[in-house]
Amino acid sequence: MTSDLETGSLIAALQVGEIELKGQFMLGSNYTFLVDVHYQNETYPAVYKPQRGEQPLWDFPDATLAQREVAAYLVSQALGWCFVPFTLLREDGPHGPGSLQQFISYDPNYHYFTFSRADKLRLRPVALFDLITNNADRKGSHVFIESETDKLWLIDHGLCFHVQDKLRTVIWDFAGQAIPQELLSDLSRLQADLGGNSDLRTQLAPYLFPEEIEVLARRAGHYLKHPVFPLPPDDRRVLPWPPV
Repeated sequence: MTSDLETGSLIAALQVGEIELKGQFMLGSNYTFLVDVHYQNETYPAVYKPQRGEQPLWDFPDATLAQREVAAYLVSQALGWCFVPFTLLREDGPHGPGSLQQFISYDPNYHYFTFSRADKLRLRPVALFDLITNNADRKGSHVFIESETDKLWLIDHGLCFHVQDKLRTVIWDFAGQAIPQELLSDLSRLQADLGGNSDLRTQLAPYLFPEEIEVLARRAGHYLKHPVFPLPPDDRRVLPWPPV
């Protein structure tokens, strides 16, 4: 799958290929479908989340979760961490506009809560990513490792980028620890990329409100000035439900 992404065939397929519904993921409150995308005599599995299948939330604007999925992919790429599968917005999905994401093959029984100690130590960039994107729903099953390549992947970013502090995550392993310098270097580059009328701002503009992009830049700046993974706040809920 990685080689397909590098050559652009998967990107082209998800951009313009024919989408065929194959099944529905029954866990979760929003409609999520497994699809096959047919393009130039090849078939690519993908995950399709239509906007009309999003359940209304009191704190997130209606019909914006699919766009936030795309924004999370763009930020992951801008950081150079590349652990969100390729994601775009398709206007012509079987159930209308929605996000379409590269499907990754993995063992669903091996996730945050069953990771080895060595694999949990790989999660510092994940914890920082969730801090700056303000992830309100980092469940343990949203972090996994690709079976064939041992690559770390993250999924389900519909509840990110809120301007108010909404962080809810199971990954508090590094609370109180210094953020590694190599991650700070990537974060500094992201902050610079978000400045002015940058390409990254232009890329994010269709998917986030202007104030959400501003707050994203401010969060990056905050952790550059205070390079420590924060402790869980004691004045609100900090874990998602369910946690897996």
